[in-house]
Amino acid sequence: MSGGCSWSPARADGSARHDLRKARRVTIMKIGIIGAGNIGGNLTRRLTALGHDVSVANSRGPQTLTALAEETGATPVPVEEAARGAEIVVVTVPLKRVPDLPSGVLDGAADGFAVIDTGNYYPQRDGRIAGIEDEGRTESRWTEGHLGHPVVKAFNGTYAQDILDRHRPAGAPGRQALPVAGDDAAAKAKVRALLDELGFDTVDSGGIDDSWRQQPGTPVYGLRAGVEGVTEALAKASPERPADLRG
Repeated sequence: MSGGCSWSPARADGSARHDLRKARRVTIMKIGIIGAGNIGGNLTRRLTALGHDVSVANSRGPQTLTALAEETGATPVPVEEAARGAEIVVVTVPLKRVPDLPSGVLDGAADGFAVIDTGNYYPQRDGRIAGIEDEGRTESRWTEGHLGHPVVKAFNGTYAQDILDRHRPAGAPGRQALPVAGDDAAAKAKVRALLDELGFDTVDSGGIDDSWRQQPGTPVYGLRAGVEGVTEALAKASPERPADLRG
């Protein structure tokens, strides 16, 4: 685990952002979402509204996603098919369900695809996870190990309703910023560009070993603030897990 003494943000707002936004106006992506709870459902709503081709899956089968599909135009699929052809895959399931995902769940994704991990570890819900509690791995590093692919941590501290209600155009007053962590620079850039399109600024919170800065119990978790506020909150984080969040 990384220490908590020194941290400085990478560029919180890329200089090429407006060029990226212009390019994305004509770029429709295929996006797979694994998990159709509050976060997964609202991401499905927003991403389809933006014109993206979204496949969505849950543990209960595509027949249980008929209403969401009819509402949004997303394609309900089995979990094994959610990543097929996807440029971005969102994994948004409780941590205790991650080991239950099918082997090869990411097989068939597009070349250079990125994986967004929205997960959080709650021992009261997930049970005690030794890899996190005893081995010092961050929650996303643990998830990454089960998926067998690098992840980008985002949306883990975001209220689901904010995805629908708090998006703003780039440069608008009060635009909310979200922390984003990941080791793969290209994947992180792709995810940050998508968040910009969804209506949020981003702050680079470091690599996956630094992603404890945005885990539950940290100052940035659940914070509604702009780039400056999120940057300050990340810098104040402690690697010590709060007692009520230990198994």
